[in-house]
Amino acid sequence: MALGPFPKWLSDFTGLSEWPGMDPPYISMEHVDLSEIPEIPTRAYGDCSNVLAHYCSFECGVCVAPDDIHTCPTLSQTFDDGPTPFTSFLFDKLPTKNTFFTQGINVVRRPDTFRMAHKKGHHLATHTWSHKNLPTLSNEEIVAQFQWSIWAMNATAGIIPKYYRPPYGSVDDRVRAITRQLGLICVLWDRDSLDWMANSNLKSASEIFDAVRLWRNSGKGGLLLEHDNSNITVSIGIGIGNILGNNQMTVAECAGNQWYQN
Repeated sequence: MALGPFPKWLSDFTGLSEWPGMDPPYISMEHVDLSEIPEIPTRAYGDCSNVLAHYCSFECGVCVAPDDIHTCPTLSQTFDDGPTPFTSFLFDKLPTKNTFFTQGINVVRRPDTFRMAHKKGHHLATHTWSHKNLPTLSNEEIVAQFQWSIWAMNATAGIIPKYYRPPYGSVDDRVRAITRQLGLICVLWDRDSLDWMANSNLKSASEIFDAVRLWRNSGKGGLLLEHDNSNITVSIGIGIGNILGNNQMTVAECAGNQWYQN
């Protein structure tokens, strides 16, 4: 799929003339000092064998840093992975404004969908450039995953994200130290819809809806992890929206903070 126009201001800054592929190049920036990043080793996804407690890994131990956002006063939907060909079906079906964690490469693939989400008043955040597992990457590669996603959102809708969700929930204090320098706040979750399992018939929509009703009836709130990457997950998202109604919040509202960076 052809990528959207590459802005002149970004060409002037990076020396490039088009959006990158799945592995974006690292571009040095004055406000990012990699010498300040803690020495936490890279690791394969799912390998928790050498992860120490002070790394504060969410994937390996469900560790949440003090500045992470991982819950909400009201049970609220969030969507990962778009924009996709299915994302726009949510815009007129969701009962409230929600947070969409977008991949930068998808933003420049489907700029009209991204701009429509912004126009509809949804909260837009980053899910990296191309959904790489961050702890497997070098410091420079992590910076690249975020700087290019930020530039994509800025070039497409004139916004600079303040929040991000790490793919697979894979985050530790090395990743956090980098993203803080980029002005980003880590957002996790405490309710997993497991909607992705419906893509492979490992879980039915009715099972997912039953779980959501239990969470809703508990009155404890939370951030609900969902995806807008298939017709099935989008249909489930609409069903969950019907269950939860308009008593939901964006991530920024959950945190009582601004939606975007200035």
